[in-house]
Amino acid sequence: MPQNTPAHFPSTRLRRVRRTKALRGLVRETKLTHDDLIYPVFIDEAAQGSVDLKLMPGIQRHGLDVFTDEMQRAYDEGIRHFILFGVSNKKDPKGSDAYAKEGLVFKMNSLAKKAFPDCNIISDTCFCEYTSHGHCGILDDHSAVHNDDTIENLGKQAVIAAKAGADIIAPSAMMDGQIYAIRSALDKAGFDHIPILSYSSKFASSFYGPFREASGVDLKGGNRKAYQADYANGRAGLLESALDEAEGADMLMVKPGLAYLDILTKLRDRTDLPIGSYQVGGEYASIKFAAQAGAIDEEAAIKETLIAIKRAGADFILTYFARDAARFLNKGW
Repeated sequence: MPQNTPAHFPSTRLRRVRRTKALRGLVRETKLTHDDLIYPVFIDEAAQGSVDLKLMPGIQRHGLDVFTDEMQRAYDEGIRHFILFGVSNKKDPKGSDAYAKEGLVFKMNSLAKKAFPDCNIISDTCFCEYTSHGHCGILDDHSAVHNDDTIENLGKQAVIAAKAGADIIAPSAMMDGQIYAIRSALDKAGFDHIPILSYSSKFASSFYGPFREASGVDLKGGNRKAYQADYANGRAGLLESALDEAEGADMLMVKPGLAYLDILTKLRDRTDLPIGSYQVGGEYASIKFAAQAGAIDEEAAIKETLIAIKRAGADFILTYFARDAARFLNKGW
């Protein structure tokens, strides 16, 4: 038989290795583990206790007094990687609370690292949760985000997070040169050992809607299309990641998840760096609300979508389903 020519029915029967659960497990190409999961946690410094989110059933904002309790529940289920998002009540045009010495970024990272010294504490590094206008940086005289002033302040925010104990800095502002600016600031401050996980191929997406509720972002005018990648331009999205890698990113990310699996796969073929994917709020809400309507099986949809993201090339996944997935794994998924 010529090389690479498959045998044909009846000698070849692919159903043979699908016959039992044990056989399917033996030959499964893509598998999920607890270490693949990063759990996003929202910390609202104005909140007492926890507040349910209408657009993301099962997800809450947590006050500084209780957010580590939520982390503990996830920890007990096997989660060891957390990304923290602050919801500031001290917003101003520059988002200065994000880089204040005793601001929310410092407080939440410090509390998290002290409570969970053996976990990866990842600090989302952006300004939309800290600015009064809701954009991801400082506005210029024409109400556009000023790139170079913003990346200088991103460097300040990264250093504050590192001083507080963050293990990983994750810039999500999509400013040109932000990785270079953050790497330079971290190295100058003595944090050359702290890695950067870049939201490198981050697209302007309709799937971010529920995140705005979760993070308390009130976008006053305009949109983010001038700095987030155009979802119609795959090559440009890949170039964003290539430039971030050249500037010193240690890990890359494609965001959102399911609508950008083609970008994820192409990026996997182009780099040897670890790559993550963010299954964002709109993806989470779509599954939750469809399941509540009886349209889909929630557990089956969670499993299928997470495996799809891993199959496409992700080394890890930021997902609001992290605790659900951990529970599935614990019972023998």
